[in-house]
Amino acid sequence: MIRTARPADLDAITALHTRARATYYRGRVPEETYTGEPHRAQAREAWSRAVARPAAEGGVLCAERDGEVTGVAAFRTAHGETTLTQLHVDPVHWRRGTGAALHAACLDAWRRAGIERVRLEVYTHNLRAQAFYATRGWLPDPGPAPARSGSHLTLWLTVSGE
Repeated sequence: MIRTARPADLDAITALHTRARATYYRGRVPEETYTGEPHRAQAREAWSRAVARPAAEGGVLCAERDGEVTGVAAFRTAHGETTLTQLHVDPVHWRRGTGAALHAACLDAWRRAGIERVRLEVYTHNLRAQAFYATRGWLPDPGPAPARSGSHLTLWLTVSGE
């Protein structure tokens, strides 16, 4: 089931976020940047702000199975641009359709809001995520080289009216 995130979900979302990021950051960035209490407190605060945002400024969606949060997606609209800021599935729930369901729910929300184009940044070394997004129509900027923001690749999706 996909539903809107609630403040009561913050601890579960923060823990899931930390586990998911560890799968692609481990061995590539210092562990203290994605684990430990300082990281958890910072992540929880960021998720708290996202959950509290007015619907016109974005949304946070949770995938839930048997009462457990198994995935989370967040998007934000600011200055006329919508960004998929997070999409994480708990690694123990990979390959079960959770990410696809979250992505489809985001698309539905964007269509209802009349959003035509969405941006995201994906970690350069997260090839699993890049493949996931590519199969859903996300493309790099059509310039001579893929747009990068530090260690991330910028992708765009044109939202169709389907």
